Amino acid sequence: MAKDKGLDLTRVRNIGVIAHIDAGKTTTTEHLLYYSGAKHKLGGVDEGTTETDYDPEEQARGITIYSACVPFQWAGHTINLIDTPGHVDFTAEVERSLRVLDGAIVVFDGQKGVEAQSETVWRQANRYGVPRLVFVNKMDVVGANFAQTLKSIHNRLTPHPEEHGRPVPIVIPIGSGSAADSRTPFRGVIDLIEMKAKFFAASDLGKTVRTTDIPEENLLEAQEYREKLFDVLTAADEKDLITSAVLEGQEPDTQKVRQLVREQCLARKIYPVLAGSGREHIGIQPLLDAVTLYLPSPLDRPPVVGTNLKGKEEKRKPDPKEPFCGLVFKAAWHPSGNRFFIRVYSGMMKPNMRAYNPRKDTKENIAKLFHVHADPARGLEEVESGPAGDIVCVIGLKDTATGDTLCETAHPIILEPITFAEAVVSQSIEPESGADKDKLALALEVLQLEDPTFKVRTDKETGQTLMSGMGTLHLEVKRHRLERDFRLKVRVGKPRVSYREMLKTPRTVEVKIDKLGDKPTYAELKVSFTNFKSEKPVAVFNLVDTETNPIPPLFLAAVEKTLQDTLQTGELGYPLMNAQARILEAKFDPQLSTEDAFVAAAIRAYREATEGNVVLLEPIMKVTVTTPQQFMGNITGDLSRRRGQIESQDMSESGDMAEIVALVPLSELFTYANEVRSLSQGRAAMSMEPHSYEPAPEDVLRKLLGQ
Repeated sequence: MAKDKGLDLTRVRNIGVIAHIDAGKTTTTEHLLYYSGAKHKLGGVDEGTTETDYDPEEQARGITIYSACVPFQWAGHTINLIDTPGHVDFTAEVERSLRVLDGAIVVFDGQKGVEAQSETVWRQANRYGVPRLVFVNKMDVVGANFAQTLKSIHNRLTPHPEEHGRPVPIVIPIGSGSAADSRTPFRGVIDLIEMKAKFFAASDLGKTVRTTDIPEENLLEAQEYREKLFDVLTAADEKDLITSAVLEGQEPDTQKVRQLVREQCLARKIYPVLAGSGREHIGIQPLLDAVTLYLPSPLDRPPVVGTNLKGKEEKRKPDPKEPFCGLVFKAAWHPSGNRFFIRVYSGMMKPNMRAYNPRKDTKENIAKLFHVHADPARGLEEVESGPAGDIVCVIGLKDTATGDTLCETAHPIILEPITFAEAVVSQSIEPESGADKDKLALALEVLQLEDPTFKVRTDKETGQTLMSGMGTLHLEVKRHRLERDFRLKVRVGKPRVSYREMLKTPRTVEVKIDKLGDKPTYAELKVSFTNFKSEKPVAVFNLVDTETNPIPPLFLAAVEKTLQDTLQTGELGYPLMNAQARILEAKFDPQLSTEDAFVAAAIRAYREATEGNVVLLEPIMKVTVTTPQQFMGNITGDLSRRRGQIESQDMSESGDMAEIVALVPLSELFTYANEVRSLSQGRAAMSMEPHSYEPAPEDVLRKLLGQ
């Protein structure tokens, strides 16, 4: 039986939980679900029983790999929550989630503060203009320091508050650390708006919340933090909601304070900060309240922007009465039919409708709509409609992929697609049995459908099938998927770097084809090839004026497609980056010209443009190493030997730890995670993320060419 939720958009929150790996995102999510009643037993990451880490690979590793969407209710609100990975290899899951979310909770480790991947996800949220809450987790661990974490957020993420907003505490911790290691252990939180203390009963895993007056020993600290909160809020209080009351020494109205916090949070002038501990079941209910009070509903976000089929910009409001449009932000393989997750931006999605995919110029049958639990084993909940602001799932789309728009045929619009990082590591793969060759090809196709950062191609020289991804862990997870879900036995080669190529200099070429074999024909082209900066790897533009030169569109389309295909591979056999071709002139003969002639002309133009005119690019990684101070020399020396450029070396406040940031070629890093531990007696930790592609030295090129 289909269920119609009759969504009140003002009470919908589409939010994500994002953070550095191991900051406690999934544990926090578990508590959000448990306290909201969406699940009746609290799961644990270590036990592999969490709601959102349902995949066997996630349970075995104790990390999140796939973003999971879980709907639940809190305080009369519908919250669509997406728990995302923290590991850089799975950054695509974060990217696609932030693209469709309205707000986010950023989780920080109260002991470690801002970590490398924290910066990455913060930048991603900035790119999509996502308002967010900050949750300082793990306040119960040794060395947890709320003030220090706040300072690291200020310094590293919001150095210019007037541009980037600022973190502002609305809930602070009472104590820090555990009873075993601290004289004032973490035991509760203080709500600075209500000026009340909250304690959470350990006997029922924190479900019971006891609200009391603030303990006397914490009152001065709470008053100081509250003054700072009011200083920030009143500086932008244009409606005088609380400023007059504060200046006159009166107690401002609590509802007006919350209204002001909400307004400034939505404008990204502030990021409300809360504190707690998932492990100790403290501080989660105030976080849930903050989601409903301060994060945006779909109506609070600006209209979505796209282009119509004529290339003109169009906007769609989150209104069920507007024409329907939605973005497919995730595809997931399932034995009973592939599942496609769609954020509905305007209008109403309904069962039995025909949805138009303008990028593919195809129509899709939408038989049924569903809401999905995190664990596919729990099945689907059928719904009668997907109104603007909702996230729904459909099964079995034929020609649609991640990033595609679905809309009404009568009102076509193409929403801005999701952009993903380039794959940096490749590995050869083949089935153990030759009989499984077709089965492997089909399985790899499915994995590409699911994950836009996972690419498969055939090496032209060796004939090997190469799979490429964001890192060795990324490829290892794909191999395990092939073995577990598709029951394939495969062999893989050693990981290797995914190089790229780029044009050295611009070239304009003129080519003429007058014979194909012995057969006379005619095609003439003038094409300019240049570098450009774009989200797309390559681009082709047709500038031929067909009004004064009425060349058949079929011939020009053949040239465009051929150039698009040839630009994918450079002279050395690696994909070409940031190359664009502009067709400046084209001439044809009504009797002699054929499509094949123009294809041949395009190929020759490409060859003349790239011959001896490409440079090899290698992926550069941003490596962050946190190490005790005494091992700094070992680590910086080793990074230099790996052709690394040291970007910064920062000491911790206490002076005993250092953070080293360096830019290092990926080819020098395949065994680095193990080696950095041996350089520091096992005490250093490292993380890395893709940074850029830079020209490779001559010796790297010679080595690749076997010279």
